[in-house]
Order: sequence, then C-alpha cells, then structure tokens
Amino acid sequence: MRLRELVIDAWSWINYKPAMADPQRPGHSAFPEVNHSWVPESDRRRLAVYKLLAAYDNNQAGQLAAVTGDDHGLERRELGDPAKLIDTTLGYLLGAEQTIVVPGAEHAEHRGPAGTDGDEGDAPPPGAVQAANLQERLRTWAEKELWPLRIQQAERCAVRCGDAVYTLAWEPAKERVLLRTYDPGFYFPEWDDGEQDSSEYPSRIHFAWELPADPARGLKDRVRRITYELGPIGAATEPGITKDGRAIREQVAGADGDPVLTVGDTLHPVAGTVQRTYPWAPGRPSSTTCYLTDAEWLLEDLGASHDLYSLPPDKASYRVRSDGQVLDRLDLMCDFIPVVHVPNTIPDGGEHWGKSSLGSVLQLLDELAATDTDSASASATTGTPIVALSGARLPIDRTTGQPLPVRVEAGTVWQLSDTGRMDALNTSAQLAELRQRIDHMLTRLASNTRLTTAGLGSLDPASVPSGYALQLALGPLDSLISAMRLARAHKYVLLLRMVQRLHQAGQVWPAGESLPARLVWGAHTPTDRTTVLADVVQGYVAGVFSLETAVRMLQEAGYPIDDVAGEIERIQKRAFDQAARLADATGDNSAVREYLGLPEADPVPTVPLIPVQPGQPAPDAPPTSPPQAHPLPPA
Repeated sequence: MRLRELVIDAWSWINYKPAMADPQRPGHSAFPEVNHSWVPESDRRRLAVYKLLAAYDNNQAGQLAAVTGDDHGLERRELGDPAKLIDTTLGYLLGAEQTIVVPGAEHAEHRGPAGTDGDEGDAPPPGAVQAANLQERLRTWAEKELWPLRIQQAERCAVRCGDAVYTLAWEPAKERVLLRTYDPGFYFPEWDDGEQDSSEYPSRIHFAWELPADPARGLKDRVRRITYELGPIGAATEPGITKDGRAIREQVAGADGDPVLTVGDTLHPVAGTVQRTYPWAPGRPSSTTCYLTDAEWLLEDLGASHDLYSLPPDKASYRVRSDGQVLDRLDLMCDFIPVVHVPNTIPDGGEHWGKSSLGSVLQLLDELAATDTDSASASATTGTPIVALSGARLPIDRTTGQPLPVRVEAGTVWQLSDTGRMDALNTSAQLAELRQRIDHMLTRLASNTRLTTAGLGSLDPASVPSGYALQLALGPLDSLISAMRLARAHKYVLLLRMVQRLHQAGQVWPAGESLPARLVWGAHTPTDRTTVLADVVQGYVAGVFSLETAVRMLQEAGYPIDDVAGEIERIQKRAFDQAARLADATGDNSAVREYLGLPEADPVPTVPLIPVQPGQPAPDAPPTSPPQAHPLPPA
C-alpha cells in the first residue's frame, strides 16, 4: 500500500490484508456483494471487515488468502485459535450467569423491628414494592424470551465483529415484547445532517440485506429494508391499496374530509402540532413518535444513483404484518427507536463502532497459522524421513526395465554393496524449534489480548505459588472484562427501559415513570467468590454492611440467590442469637416474633377479680399473720 493510500479509521488494523488494500472497493475480489450499488460507500469497508473476521472464526482465512492471490493459501493449517479466542473472551465477559436487578427491590418484603412506642415496624422504603414488582415482571419476560440465549448470540457477534444489535417489537398475540438479535452487517444507522457526534443515538436506523432469486416461486433478486424513524406525530392511518395493487397506508378522513387523529392524541392550539401523552411520562405531552417501514425492492429497479438511503418509494413493495397492518410508516406508539447497538469496546470520541477482540492480534494469528503449517511439514519429514541410498541394488520393473520408486516403509529391506551406505535426513531439531516458536506466540497472544496465560488455560496450576500470585496474574484479564462490561452497562439499562415502556404501551404493565433496571454479570474468575464472601462476612459482622447489602453482594458475585428479599427472610427466621439480643434491648416479644417471621402470639387470657367487701383484705393482698403475744417483764 502506497503512502498516499494510507487510511486511518476504526478498522485501520486490517489495512495489511490484500483484500482491504483498496479503501474504495474493499474485498472486491473476495466479497463482491459488498460493492453492490445499493450498499452505501461509507459502509463497504465495515461490511468487508465483518466478513473477513467471520472467515477467521470459521477457519477459512486460508481460502480467503487463496481468493486474493496467495497460491499457498489452501495449504494453510488453521487449528481453531481465533474461535477459541472469541469463545474464551465471551465466557469471561458473561460470567457464570446474568441477572436482572432493579435497585430497591430487596427492601420490598423486609420489615424492620417494631419500635418501643407500640408501632407496627418500619414500612418498606418508598418505591420498594414497585421495584420488586418490576423486577419480577422483567425476569418473567426474560425467561419467556430466552434471555441468556439471546445474550450469547449478540455478545459473541460483538466480541468477533466489534458490534452487536438488539431489536424489540411488541407482539399483540403474545402480549409481550419480542427480543431479537441482528447481524451488525445488516445494521445501517443514519444521522441527520450536521450531527457532530455519531456516538449520539441516531434518528433513523435501517436494517437491509439481499434476498436471492427463487425461480420456483417466480421471485427475482431483491433488497429488503426495515426502517425505524423518529418523526412528528401525524394523523391516523389505515391499510390501503394503490391502483396497481400495492399495499400502502393512507390517512383516515372524517365525515368532512379532514384528517382524523388517533384516539388519545390532541392538537396543540398554538403550535399546531399533534401531541400525545405516553404512559411512562404522565403530564409531559410529546410530539414525537417512531415509525416502522418494512419494504422490498427489485435489484433490477435500482440504478447507480440509488443506495440504501435513497431507495425509490414508488418501486417499494411493503410487507403486511400478521394482524393485517401494512408496514408503511406504521406508528409504533412510542417516542424512541426500539433498537440497541452494543459495542464490544468503548468507542473513541465521535465514533459509533466498537473494535473486535481479534483486531489487535490478527497478524499474530496469521503468524501462528503459518508456523502451524511449517510444523506440519516438518513433522511429515520427521515421521517419514528422507533417505539417501548409495550402492543399493534397487528392484527393477520387469515390464519397463526401469528401477521402481523407492519408499520408506516398515519391513523394507535393501541390499547394499560393500561400499554402500544409507543416510536419513533428521528434521527433529527444526520441529522442536517450531514448537517452541508456537509456545512463544501463544504466550504473546495471551499477553496482547490481556486474557493472560492463566485465562487461556495454558498456565500450569502447579507453577503458581499462591492464590494471591494467581490473582496478580489475572490482573490484566480483570481490567479487560471491566472495560468491556463498562461499554455495555448503559446499553442494557437502555434495553430494559425500552422493554418496560413497550409493555406499558401495550397496556399490560401499569403506567408510571420508568424505574432503572440493570444487568448484573456473574463472576468471571474463581477467586471473586472467595474474596467477596470474606468481605461480606467481615463487613456484616462488624456492622459496616446491612443484611440487604450483604446478600445483594453475594448475589452479584454469582452465588445461587434468586430473591434477595426471600433470602433475607430465611436468614432472619434462623437468627436466634440476634433475636435474643433484640429481646434484651427492647423487651418487646412482638418485635422478636416479627423479626423471626413468626405470627403474632395469641393474647393471654385474664382472670376476673372478685370484688372486695368492706373490712376484707384485697384478694391480691399478701396474707397477714395473727399478732403474737409477748411475755411481760418480771415485776
């Protein structure tokens, strides 16, 4: 690549590849579909990078090299190192499990001890019951939508390609939100003109891909595009049909011919805009909504002037949803785009795309594959050595009279003359050197990816002197996982907020302000549990941590605690020592029974008192003894 063609961007680490040598037509020989006319020129390089990384993941880097002119590409040995690197990184990122947590939910069922002034105990903190209800709803929804499976699909793509995409859609038949993942190669965000920071949320998002021809069904090559777009709220629409039989949406007209508003929408008397109050923003009318369009175009109808962002509307064939709604700017009744883009790394300032975990070590993976290929060749000559014969009597082909080819096989015997000799080429030294080079590159790979030799499983456990030394060795891995989880933290908060709001829009969850919910990752190293458990025990015994905080820390560390409030209740039912101290401190048996989760005790029956008669002692008065006579003193 000449200096004047040097390109520095989010994918500069791929410039050394011949398939990416031309920035204007990347992968033109290996991936010709990337350079079709409908693909925006600004996205072609990104799509080529995704395909190249997929080739490495599937052990097809040699085939890719052969397509781009490497005559020895098909001889390349690929032993699954890129796939192992992706899966190992993914395993540490996800941890043991993923849990949806709504802050404050652990306080919903917990009651404090009753006070000495006769009150009935501490009520839950404000919002605790709502947080617990939301947490239960989100976990139920996640179970139905196969949440761990969807996360695995999306995050593996993010680790490999650098980006992943989730989409949310309300399904009226199931009365819940559907969660789906898309390949980032189908994802095309679009920002308004003049937008300076592409890390901001785009106002328009497209998903597009080609559909191959199907002669049996009479279908030609097509392009399908799904578009989410934010725009001002308009009049109500309904499915319709054009004169040529195409399904579209058309405005609903009233008796006088004027447009009709959707039920619940109002017209602002001054601004003249249509406003709508969403269930998650009571008292705050909005004039923005999200429109969904799903259409197809024939490739033969698209010219050089048409790309993804400028497809001709008059050539579109709009799809129809299962409930009969035509997907032509269908109002989704929400003021946000239900799409979440998840980057693998924290993007640079002004960037939108993440970086693949293979990006920085792709050349090292090439070197490792080349060394594996050389090692295979050396092992072939070591297992079946090259033999030189001198003075040997070789067998003759009786038909042709020519010597037969000589092969080194078990049981082969050659007759040598008095001066004959046989020499074998020994390549075991080269093979040992190649194996040492492989070990060196694996160590370099573990260091450069920050997975460490311990994280990749190549470290001998017997060589670690102590657990503290292992913890120090895993330090780079801890920082890597922390950075990757930080890049995703806000994205999953946003996704769970969208899930809550779409259920509110579907009128199956109660209206109200959205509560924050987050995804808690499991522990990624075996030392985390031991450390957290020691900290929790020491902090709780010393009175630094509350029981709620202690149990939540154990849950986030990966301990099998499904419900924090339920776990606290079970702990208190067996905390007899604390109950005894509570009784000594307050002298209130009802507070002790409430702390242990026991029902209130039955009242003690009282015995009616006998009325006291005049001149008689009270029934509860102590008995008196008759007066004793004292002897008189002597005269």
